[in-house]
Parts: sequence; C-alpha cells; structure tokens
Amino acid sequence: MDIFMAELFGTMILILLGDGVVANVVLSKNKGEGGGWIVITAGWGFAVAMAVYVTGWVSGAHLNPAVTVGLVVVGGTTPAGDPVVNHLIQYLA
Repeated sequence: MDIFMAELFGTMILILLGDGVVANVVLSKNKGEGGGWIVITAGWGFAVAMAVYVTGWVSGAHLNPAVTVGLVVVGGTTPAGDPVVNHLIQYLA
C-alpha cells in the first residue's frame, strides 16, 4: 500500500466510523438514538484505533492534518517526505 493511499484510506475510516456513531446517536428513529456522549466518545476512540491499526504500519498514521502541521513546525519530517503533499492528501479524504 502506498503511503498516500494509506493516509487517504485511514482518514476515510476515521471520518466514516466517527461521524457514523455521531449520526447514530443524534438522528431520530434509529437504535442508537439518545445514546449520549459516552457512546460518541467510545465510537470515536474505536474509529481512531481502527484507522491507526489499519494504516499505521505504512504511513505512520498522520490521520489528522494538525499532526502533520505540528510535526513540520517543530522540524520533523513526514513519512511521505513532502509535508505539503501529505497535508493535501489528508484533505482529500
């Protein structure tokens, strides 16, 4: 798996699972309605864990663009080498 595709796929997993649990709790007429904040936080935790588990070995799991920006600001490099391209890939997802 290419580094860029791993970032794209990892961010997609994060957003789909995380936003999916929020929609399940907030929207009416579904099984998760009124689940509360604990369900949302557990769902987001699971989403982050799965995204990191699936793509971390390829790309270092910089799933949040803020992580990439912070790393570049302190002088680090991204696994892809070019922080601008890596940042743009994260926004595509």
